[in-house]
Amino acid sequence: MQGNNHRDYNRVYSLCSQTGGSVALSHALSGSEVWGQGNLGAVGREHFHMQAESLVKPLMQTITHQHSRVRVSVIEATGAVVQHGSGKNVDDVLSHLAQRLFDDSPQVRKAVTAVVGDWLLNMRDRYSYFHKLIPLLLSSISDEIPEIRLLAADLWRQVGLQWEKENEDDIKDKMDFLLCPPPHYPPGVERPGLGCRELVVRNLGRLIPAIAHDVTDWLVPTRVQTSQLLSVLLLHAEDHTTQHLQPLLAMLYRACSDTERDVVNNCLAAAKLIGTFVPPPVFLKLMLEHVTAPSSPSHPWTPLMVLAAVLGGGSKPLLKPHLQQVADTLVQPEVCQEYQQVMYLEQLLACVDVLLRQCESDCGSNSLQLLQVLVTIQSLSTAPQLSAKALESVHFLSRVQGLDLLELYRQHMGQLLDWLSASVNTWSSYSPQRLQLHIILMQSGPVIGEFLNQLMPLLHTCLQPNRDTEMRMSVFTMLAKLLLDAKNTLDSQGHFCDESEKFLSDVLLPNLVWHAGRTAAAVRTSALSCLLALLHGGAVTPGQLLCLEEKLSPLVLSALEEDSQTSRLLACRSLSATLQLIGTSLHHEALNKIYPGLLKRLDDSSEEVRSVALQAVGLWLSSLTTDYSPELCAPHLQLLFQQLLLHLDDPDSSMQDQVLEVLKEGSSVHPSLLQREAEAVRDKQRSPLHCDLLLQHISSLRTETSHH
Repeated sequence: MQGNNHRDYNRVYSLCSQTGGSVALSHALSGSEVWGQGNLGAVGREHFHMQAESLVKPLMQTITHQHSRVRVSVIEATGAVVQHGSGKNVDDVLSHLAQRLFDDSPQVRKAVTAVVGDWLLNMRDRYSYFHKLIPLLLSSISDEIPEIRLLAADLWRQVGLQWEKENEDDIKDKMDFLLCPPPHYPPGVERPGLGCRELVVRNLGRLIPAIAHDVTDWLVPTRVQTSQLLSVLLLHAEDHTTQHLQPLLAMLYRACSDTERDVVNNCLAAAKLIGTFVPPPVFLKLMLEHVTAPSSPSHPWTPLMVLAAVLGGGSKPLLKPHLQQVADTLVQPEVCQEYQQVMYLEQLLACVDVLLRQCESDCGSNSLQLLQVLVTIQSLSTAPQLSAKALESVHFLSRVQGLDLLELYRQHMGQLLDWLSASVNTWSSYSPQRLQLHIILMQSGPVIGEFLNQLMPLLHTCLQPNRDTEMRMSVFTMLAKLLLDAKNTLDSQGHFCDESEKFLSDVLLPNLVWHAGRTAAAVRTSALSCLLALLHGGAVTPGQLLCLEEKLSPLVLSALEEDSQTSRLLACRSLSATLQLIGTSLHHEALNKIYPGLLKRLDDSSEEVRSVALQAVGLWLSSLTTDYSPELCAPHLQLLFQQLLLHLDDPDSSMQDQVLEVLKEGSSVHPSLLQREAEAVRDKQRSPLHCDLLLQHISSLRTETSHH
């Protein structure tokens, strides 16, 4: 018998050492089954025990053979060699077997699973190697082939039961306690047996460093498999996860920055189990610190990402007492205003959403902080999709409290404006508060009209001429939108009129004063758009405007000379709106200061400015009441008529038609003067057609007057 075994051994050794002969090699190795079936006598086993170590090296050289059948045989032979050898070779073969768990052939992976399971059950020195073998068997529990998953699960169950029997005395006192599943156990998941759980718990301290190493391996399959294994281990560890929380979190933060989505998803599934098994006070103590001061400057969102997953795994009753603490952390400026990357803001939103889902109506007591975070996400987001999601969450926050969006804003508007006012003196174009103000005012609609006593001082402060120019421009542009719809926004309660005179004199007028430079010009343009919106939106009364006309008109008239076409256009429109509101109430001296600037704009390089200036001249003429003495003001009217008659012969025929209509409308002011001026230029014009039509109109006026 001994001689036969010796010959077997020599045959295997020589075949293993050859590079070819795969079929013969496979056949020889299958003979190794004899060694694993108790067919070795005591002497044979002893002889083999001594010789086995020399087989390991050639076996490992052949384990990557191109034929899967050979690889399977090598793995089975390795199982026998290690089992019946000295036991010192486990470390030499483990890394090779671990690699075969990534083999494309399911048969090879199945062979590894069977061999490792056999070692865990039957190897003499198995207790010394539990921490190295357990990860290999548990990795197969996540294999894509159901047959391998079932084999691994069955072997693992046997290993656990065997360990229970062998350690019965040791765990007797824990038996009853350990058999009850913990509360809030993940639904639809079968709880591993006591022996399996104890095996993982006792080896977890040695497994975590290895997992932390492999989860950042340069090979994607290794990282994916390691991240899957992490969930399996935590499901076994249950509340024992707590004592390993610090290294686990550090590992998850690193792994969640992986570019491979599967790795991240697997890690988040593991993080969810932390939420299930670790008490909230324990994980929050560590995690909220990490959220406030992320350790990775390149991936500052990973603590938030992991926190959202952990909170998602927690139970509502246990989380409820800590809602305030989480909300207070998320609303801190260094958490919700420090980073503008879309990825960061997405994870911040994920944290709010998980709180809303987990705690629903209980969120009412933290509604303000959650709204502040959601407003900030919208204000900093450059991704429309993310902003839309955050707005959906605002709606959800209102619904869980039985409110609609406007009621939610009404509930918090006073505190929101206080929150913004606290920092208004330091705002610049880069301040998130400016954007937060924009979101709050645009979404709260008519509600803002109820809080003017808080809003107006805030606007007054941030729109002073010495403040940041970019910031003032954006605030003016926002106000222009609101003022155009004043009845549904700022003036919803009809109270804006109480503020509008002060707003005009203390905010708008100082920002219309000319200063050199392009940015200063851009600020004036935005202030003009705001002025026009104020005049059009009906939020200023004619009486208030009349009081300020003397200060306002010179500034708007000087804007007619701006380099910016938009500014000139806005200035013309503002003068038109002013004339419509208070033209007939103006003194003739005030009126006579207005028209010269408008006449100049009839020669503007922009057709649009010319057309709007002409409309303003028409409104100026219709503003002349009986108090306006044509004789006394004849020189003004003469200049006006002469300039308009010049444009009656304009190269642009549509301009000619518009001028004719304006002159017809205005002819009643001083018909004889206009007639004289028209007759004087009739023959000088390229075509007398428009002059003749005007003269006919004046003559028909006279006929009507004589009949009356």
